[in-house]
Amino acid sequence: MLSVTELNDKLIELAFSEDIGDGDHTTLCCIPEDAMGESKLLIKQEGVFAGVEIAKQVFHRFDPRLQVEVYVEDGAHVMPGDIVMSVRGSERSLLQTERLMLNILQRMSGIATMTHRYQQALVDAGTKTRVLDTRKTTPGMRMLEKEAVKIGGGMNHRIGLFDMILLKDNHIDFCGGVHNAISRAKQYCKEHGKDLKIECEVRDFRELDEALAEGCDRIMFDNFTPEDTRRAVELVAGRCETESSGGITFDNMIPYAKAGVDFISFGALTHSVKGLDMSFKAAGSDKLIIR
Repeated sequence: MLSVTELNDKLIELAFSEDIGDGDHTTLCCIPEDAMGESKLLIKQEGVFAGVEIAKQVFHRFDPRLQVEVYVEDGAHVMPGDIVMSVRGSERSLLQTERLMLNILQRMSGIATMTHRYQQALVDAGTKTRVLDTRKTTPGMRMLEKEAVKIGGGMNHRIGLFDMILLKDNHIDFCGGVHNAISRAKQYCKEHGKDLKIECEVRDFRELDEALAEGCDRIMFDNFTPEDTRRAVELVAGRCETESSGGITFDNMIPYAKAGVDFISFGALTHSVKGLDMSFKAAGSDKLIIR
């Protein structure tokens, strides 16, 4: 399996290919080859900054001679007017890396900002419930988006289909029930020498009883009400981890957390997020206003 750095490098290569093609003809026609300059990354919206390492990878992948100076690290709270990074080198390189770098940083920072908002609200409500992401990510950007969730204070669920067994409703229905699904998962792990956590989704208390009887590492309550969630947590009684999912939003999550679940998973963290506003401006530009 490819490492995170290798996956990101492939993403960067593909992104440059789709953006530049046979050449950035706008830049090539008006910027001299030997022109040198500096650009600064300007924050235009309050939030949590994320993505500094991948930004450096973008710059160095395109032009190793670019000099990157970082003033704000991942996870920092940023405000409009903050300068978080400056890059010096070929003006052609600065112009050709600008959009890819911004696309990544804006999305990662948007995810980190939303995650922080959700997690902080759960903390402020006096709960110990942790925010989880899902696999509802942008194809090719999963590792970056899940890293942004961690930067924002959330936790990653499984990365993909390979690092955890999650028995969802369709698996259970195809298997003929919760008991069969969990027992087959355990047998599979034993036969293949896999040390994987097993999570089982349950849709009602009958399925919950089956899951508790068979035993697994985590039980997900799918589309339970807060009242039923409280009852379900009491029935689990600490025998495994608990998670709530399905129809839960920022506006209605607190009652679920107060019901005592360990985790709440939110697809919205990665599939409905708005990027944090920022821009990459030439040093000395009248648009570069520092507060």
